[in-house]
Amino acid sequence: LDPQWRCLVPVTTFCEWTDTPDPVTGKKSRRWFRLKNDAPFMFAGIWREWEGVRGTKSKPVEGKHLLYAFVTTDANEVVGAIHAKAMPVILTRDKWMGWLRAPADVAKMMVKPLDDDEMDAPTEAPS
Repeated sequence: LDPQWRCLVPVTTFCEWTDTPDPVTGKKSRRWFRLKNDAPFMFAGIWREWEGVRGTKSKPVEGKHLLYAFVTTDANEVVGAIHAKAMPVILTRDKWMGWLRAPADVAKMMVKPLDDDEMDAPTEAPS
């Protein structure tokens, strides 16, 4: 979690699949989440350069690659009601520069669920 390997992933909404299928259709569905104030937010991200082979067996791509991921944490109650396993680490504007610049021990403390009262209840599709 050293600062040089952290990044921000811009987001306005995100979805999670329901943990259980719909009893009528037998299929899981997506539920969308956003901030109550509709403000854009960021996922806490990490990145690294990696050298090796990526791609399919029929079309391998050898060389240097940039790998990105967003960091996840335990689900808060809003997300957990739909998808109990985990949720992305959501950073509001006041946390962006801290994520990018703070020492690793401070950044680790930022890896936590967003407060429930900052999120809207999920919807079936973004509006």
